Amino acid sequence: MPKRNAKPGSVVPPADDSPESPSPRRMVLRMKSADKMKRLSRLCKESEDDWKPKSSKKAKVNQGKKVEEHDPKKPKKPPTAFFYFLEDFRKEYQEQNPGVRSMRDIGKACGEKWKTMTYEEKVQYYDIATEKRREFDKAMAEYVKRKESGEIEESDPSSESEFE
Repeated sequence: MPKRNAKPGSVVPPADDSPESPSPRRMVLRMKSADKMKRLSRLCKESEDDWKPKSSKKAKVNQGKKVEEHDPKKPKKPPTAFFYFLEDFRKEYQEQNPGVRSMRDIGKACGEKWKTMTYEEKVQYYDIATEKRREFDKAMAEYVKRKESGEIEESDPSSESEFE
């Protein structure tokens, strides 16, 4: 009888030499022994260490994005229309539901309400956001002009120290 080459843990049909067998073929599951499993897991761990990058965090940081240092004199971007709506909605919602303190619940309710609002209802918030954006653009233009002319000095945080 020829020996079948099957991997442990695989499902293999049993050897049936008689082609005229009236019984249907049965599948047999071969199990791996505990010792083989331990050896295999050790081998897998060792091979994983070989192909894993040594410092995955450093590789992700240096993928072409430059980190801009925060300039405290730079104007902040204004909120969107949704955030102006959120301010108003939060006040109303907390008055109507004093027991709800979770920002998660308030945010969900606000998002649902915003989705159901018509454009005419949202216009007042879009107008506020547009006005604030205009002010921001003017402030940003002034900031860039002052920065280019040298009025605003670019500070190097590595050379300055609070403790010296």
